Amino acid sequence: MTKLSPKQGLSLKQSGVRWLWLAALVFIIDIGSKLLVMNTMEYGWPNRIELLPFFNLLYVHNYGAAFSFLSDAGGWQRWLFTAIALGVCALLVYWMRKTPVSHKLANSAYGLIIGGALGNLFDRLYHGFVVDFLDFYVGNYHWPAFNIADMAICIGAGLIILEGFIADKKKQPVNH
Repeated sequence: MTKLSPKQGLSLKQSGVRWLWLAALVFIIDIGSKLLVMNTMEYGWPNRIELLPFFNLLYVHNYGAAFSFLSDAGGWQRWLFTAIALGVCALLVYWMRKTPVSHKLANSAYGLIIGGALGNLFDRLYHGFVVDFLDFYVGNYHWPAFNIADMAICIGAGLIILEGFIADKKKQPVNH
C-alpha cells in the first residue's frame, strides 16, 4: 500500500480502523453471553442466580436504553435507539479512519463502543429488546441490570474521557 500525503490523510493500514477487531470481539462475546443466558436461565427476578453478596445473574428484557430509559414508551424508542446506534457507530468509524493506528487508547475506546452498540443493536432488531443479565446491588438497592455490551460502552466512554485528560496534559508546558 502506498503512503498518502498529509493532505490525502491516512491509508487504511495507518488508520485506527485496524482496531475494528476489538469491536468484533466485543460483539461476539456480548452475543454469545446473551445466548448463553437465554438458553440456560429462566426469565425474571424469582429465577436469579445469587453469586456474591452484591451480584446476581438475572435474565431480563430491556425495551429502553441505559437504565431502562424510555422502556415503557410504546415501541417507537426501538427505532430511535437503532438510529442513534447506527449514527454513533458511523461517526466512530469515521474518527478511527482519521486517527493513526498508534493511538491505542482512542482507537480501543472507539472499538469498545462500536462493539457494544452493535451488540445491543442486534438485540433490538432481532428480539425487539436488549437482553440484560448482570445485577449488582448494595443492600436492597439494585442498579438496573446490564450486559457485556453496556460494560464495553461505559469502559469505552471512560477511555475517551481519560484520553482527553492525557492529551490535555501533553499540551501543557512542564514547569520545573
